[in-house]
Amino acid sequence: MITLIVLAGVFAMPLLWMVSASLKPENEVLASPPTFIPSVFQWENYTAAADGLLPFFLNSVKLAVLNVTGLLFFASLAGYGFARLNFVGKNIAFALLLATAMIPSMVYLIPQYMLFREIGWIDTHFPLWVPNVLTPVFGTFLLRQSFRGVPRELEEAAKLDGASIFGTFWRIMLPQVKPALAAVGALTFMASWNDLFGPLIFLNSTRLQTMPIALVLFQGEFFTQTNLMMAAATLTIIPPLILFFLAQRYFVQGITMSGLKG
Repeated sequence: MITLIVLAGVFAMPLLWMVSASLKPENEVLASPPTFIPSVFQWENYTAAADGLLPFFLNSVKLAVLNVTGLLFFASLAGYGFARLNFVGKNIAFALLLATAMIPSMVYLIPQYMLFREIGWIDTHFPLWVPNVLTPVFGTFLLRQSFRGVPRELEEAAKLDGASIFGTFWRIMLPQVKPALAAVGALTFMASWNDLFGPLIFLNSTRLQTMPIALVLFQGEFFTQTNLMMAAATLTIIPPLILFFLAQRYFVQGITMSGLKG
């Protein structure tokens, strides 16, 4: 237990220093010897940082919502189909789906960019969520494993009551895999929120950029104001932290239960 507490303190130290630096006056951030507790708490640092980050924050929220809702819908449908429905070539199709995860994204980046340019998607948000929603490999795998662990008696009872395949999926099966849905949703949110490469490649307009790009631009604008940079970074990590603490129980349970299904 003591070892875990020490390790937790070591890993938390950079985060705590960032929060401390975000509340300090500029001349105190890099002072020698360093101080951990600010002599004066400058809450206006957060106000100054938030004023420039709001448009980028809204773009990140929009993309995160589109990614999470869209991916959960399609991944749950695909996972249910692979877990419960019988059709020709099911196992081959699932193996091919998993095989696509081994293809590095750099391999198809140029063809993907050319395709998006031809259909007019460059400098729009479509490339940052549509491909993710329509190719949910990991989400499909995780939810398939969870659906396989649901007793078949529930489906059979629903069929006896006259439920359709989609009705059985939506009303009976989907509520049984809430932990897996929470895990996939949390991972998808984190991937969308922290995505730096996608906006850097596909977006040209500043008004469309997201929080990771905003931090890069913020660093360029306030490269000597470390306290404002730390305030901006602190604001950026607040939504993922809130999501993690709210969904932590479901997240761990979903990963664990899905890994145990045969």
